[in-house]
Amino acid sequence: MTVPSRELRDAFGRFATGVTVVTCRSDQGTPHGATVNAFTAVSLEPALCQVTLTRRSKACGYLDGAAFAVNVLGADQADTAWHFAGRPADPGPEWAEGPVAPVLVGSAAVYSCRPWRTYDGGDHLIVVGEVVDIAVEDRQPLLFYAGAFRELGPRETGTHWGGSLDCPEAGWFGASTTFTPLRPHAA
Repeated sequence: MTVPSRELRDAFGRFATGVTVVTCRSDQGTPHGATVNAFTAVSLEPALCQVTLTRRSKACGYLDGAAFAVNVLGADQADTAWHFAGRPADPGPEWAEGPVAPVLVGSAAVYSCRPWRTYDGGDHLIVVGEVVDIAVEDRQPLLFYAGAFRELGPRETGTHWGGSLDCPEAGWFGASTTFTPLRPHAA
């Protein structure tokens, strides 16, 4: 059974994500960016993150073996997201020189990356970068949910998630933790 593309896209859209712009240099050396919401942390040791870009994007070609930056957009940067999603604004966003690639001024966070690996992801490429520098600002992120940009709501008050085993203050397990293998499923 094949899931229709539109239904799959709508279902994927039910997962709220942050909004990033992946920045790099074009073949001519000029700054270039692409709006991407498929971004995730991969590893702390070594420090790795990944972005997933459609093979049709210009940025996909520019990232082949090249340094890049992942700019996490702030809640007030929806115009920047649209600019790099194919609706250019005039004037465009402000650029700065980053440690390894051009970066966007005003981002909530920036991960500067050296190329690590690229993997086949069907109609997308999965690009993993080694994080060599970070910059973090105390700004609310821009979110994307159900086909629209959103912002965080007010912080929930009341019950702290300390009652959950996933609370970071309770001490998440470390990378060196060993686990007992699960038993195979009985047929």
